[in-house]
Amino acid sequence: MGGVSHIDATVLIPTCGRADKIRQCVRLLGQQTVDTSRFEVLVGVDGLDAGIEPMLREFWVGPRNHLRVRTFSRRGQAGVRNALLEEARGETLIFLNDDMRPEPALIEAHLSAQRQLSGDGRPTIVVGDSPWIVHEVDRMFDLLVRETSMIFFYDRMRAAPDAWERDWGFRHAWMLNLSIPAWAVYEVGGLSEFPSTYGFEDDELAWRLRERFGSQVRYRPDAVAWHDHRYEPASYLEREYRLGYAALGFAQAAPACACELFGRDLLDEMEGAYTRQFVERERVGAQRALGPFRQLAQMPASFAEGPFARELIEVCYSQHVPLKRWFWRSGLLDALVGAEQRERGPQLMQAA
Repeated sequence: MGGVSHIDATVLIPTCGRADKIRQCVRLLGQQTVDTSRFEVLVGVDGLDAGIEPMLREFWVGPRNHLRVRTFSRRGQAGVRNALLEEARGETLIFLNDDMRPEPALIEAHLSAQRQLSGDGRPTIVVGDSPWIVHEVDRMFDLLVRETSMIFFYDRMRAAPDAWERDWGFRHAWMLNLSIPAWAVYEVGGLSEFPSTYGFEDDELAWRLRERFGSQVRYRPDAVAWHDHRYEPASYLEREYRLGYAALGFAQAAPACACELFGRDLLDEMEGAYTRQFVERERVGAQRALGPFRQLAQMPASFAEGPFARELIEVCYSQHVPLKRWFWRSGLLDALVGAEQRERGPQLMQAA
């Protein structure tokens, strides 16, 4: 797993069933301001290959051995990334999701930030900017995803006057666009692989790097990769359910990190009792809120134009938070009682 000095960066990308997305990502990585001889791209296919490597090679313009595609049995993003780490040669690791569209200066911005911020045995985690691609027709729901903290917290980071100087903390270490010195990742043993393969491995790695080295999470908005992922209300709530379900296994495997992340101990019996009561008592309210929440995908984004646009966006965001929490707690409850994870979330989703 050691580095080779002349390769400045290794880009690691897990992918699963999104051939069009990974093709675009690899194509744009071949158009970087940094010469392709200075970095390599490792793609890990999580499951069925479906001829991805020949397709990607059609779009890769760099040295042949600087694009490598590996196929693994289904093991989740953390497992795929760990497998790719074993053959990474770059001094800096750049983690991307397969649905990212890198700007030409992405790699140079990460390398520049690492040169400035990492040193003296204290590695820095650099998170780049990942604005959502605007799709046609733009909807109120899309606008909320872009402009609020429904999924990520970029809205807060972009608005902060000290965005470049602040240590944003391990909660902001999202691997859709992030870099870390390779030696530090190897030193702490790579990513943790939790019982549920969805979520928390990026936060937990950043937490361990902070505990071991005092690593900060620093935001660099000039390291831009656009996020080509359009959520629907249903897929958004299903995501919350999956995160809630995964939270229990995460808390069992990394209790100190989980307590700090959630601000509570999910393994405490009283927390389990609260979860049961919350899901049952708030079920009717969640059912009532689900219909209006879905309607946000039927409203044009132009509804939020005008002098009170920001206020309207904040009202819509605040109104949906109890529903979001109900789906998260429902996932946690299913995990607590030992139920299988539901494909489409709790039955409230199917009944609506």
